[in-house]
Amino acid sequence: MKLTLLGTGCPAVHTERYGPAQVVCHGRAAVLVDCGSGVTQRLLAAGLSGRDLDAVLFTHLHSDHIVDLFQLVISSWHQGRDRPQRVYGPPGTRRYVEGLMALWRPELDQRIAHERRPSTAALEVEVVEFGAGEVLALDGLKVEAVEVDHRPVEHAYGFVFEADGARLVLSGDTRPCPDLTRAARGADLLVHEVFVHRELPVVGGLRSAETVANVAAYHTLSDQVGKVAAEAGVGVLVLTHFVPPGCDRGALLAEVAADFDGPVVLGEDLMTLDPIRRSVAHGGAMLGLGRRAPAETDGETAG
Repeated sequence: MKLTLLGTGCPAVHTERYGPAQVVCHGRAAVLVDCGSGVTQRLLAAGLSGRDLDAVLFTHLHSDHIVDLFQLVISSWHQGRDRPQRVYGPPGTRRYVEGLMALWRPELDQRIAHERRPSTAALEVEVVEFGAGEVLALDGLKVEAVEVDHRPVEHAYGFVFEADGARLVLSGDTRPCPDLTRAARGADLLVHEVFVHRELPVVGGLRSAETVANVAAYHTLSDQVGKVAAEAGVGVLVLTHFVPPGCDRGALLAEVAADFDGPVVLGEDLMTLDPIRRSVAHGGAMLGLGRRAPAETDGETAG
């Protein structure tokens, strides 16, 4: 089982951190989680293709997590996909997808008539709406949804991926959440969002003190995320969905490491993590994450 971080950013535009997206591959299965800005370019850079995805999962329906779905559909068609794209999402996903495809229907009809491609199946989207619990199982890969707390957003989820005895947990967007902590207990990897509140000062005409407070209130702060990982007793903490995307990496690492004494990885776009081999690869570099302590392997936790 391998996880590739395709986009580690947030709604703020950044040239190094694209919109939220990651892909989990195991055996012949490839599952995309979220569809942020630039996801199709990042998939290609990772050596993957929308043509071969088995499923697309949405954590929630905030725009930065779903904005490039149509781009994924149309590019997958151009890449030769011969079956519908299957999208799994929380309640409201079907309405969103049907509206999106209806909006683009005139252009699609024109393309279909003019381009005369062998198949139009890739331009169909099959939607499965889910709640907490098992979402899908593919080629030895099991995926479970965990409801998280991103209020006032309703129906926000994290995901637990399991394969070959390894567990990978993706937080989605959430404030510290007991259900997620329980789901992550003893996991090999916890991939968690982070809000670096000290780096979002009040700026006249851009954001008020109320803006900063309200945005912080439904995310996990940089002085909280290490505590979450420690309480869950995870093997490795991986940070993603950086708000702001251009934060001070050294200061963030020191802050999180003060609460969590396991390996902490500051995620980067196109970084690949393997919880079974306990490795991290980015560019031409590869790093081993060491062996887990026996107590952690047996499922004991720090909390």
